[in-house]
Amino acid sequence: MPVEKFTEYALDPVKGKGKAHAFEKALGYDLSNADKLIENIRKNLKNFEAKAKGDNGYGFKYEVLMNLTGENGKTANVLTGWIVEHKNGETKLTSAYITKREAKND
Repeated sequence: MPVEKFTEYALDPVKGKGKAHAFEKALGYDLSNADKLIENIRKNLKNFEAKAKGDNGYGFKYEVLMNLTGENGKTANVLTGWIVEHKNGETKLTSAYITKREAKND
C-alpha cells in the first residue's frame, strides 16, 4: 500500500481537503501519522468483506468497508477501493475515505 496515496492525497489538507479533514476529525490521522493509518487498514482488512465492483478494463475492482478505531480512540467507517490489475495481477489501493455507510465484521 503506497504511503503516497495518503501523504499526497487522502491526508493532504490541500489536495484532499475534505478527506484530510474527515480523517483527522473522525480518527485522529493526519500527515504526521499516515503510517499508522496504513498499518490500521492492513491489520483490519482481513476482518471485513471485499465486495466485487466489476472490471474497468484495467482490472477487477473491489471495495472493503471497514470500521476502524483511530489514534484518537474514536471509531469510524472507512471505505477503501482496490484493483487487481490485469497486466501483472497486483492488488493496489485506489482510494480510502471516511463514510457514513456502516461496516460489518465478517
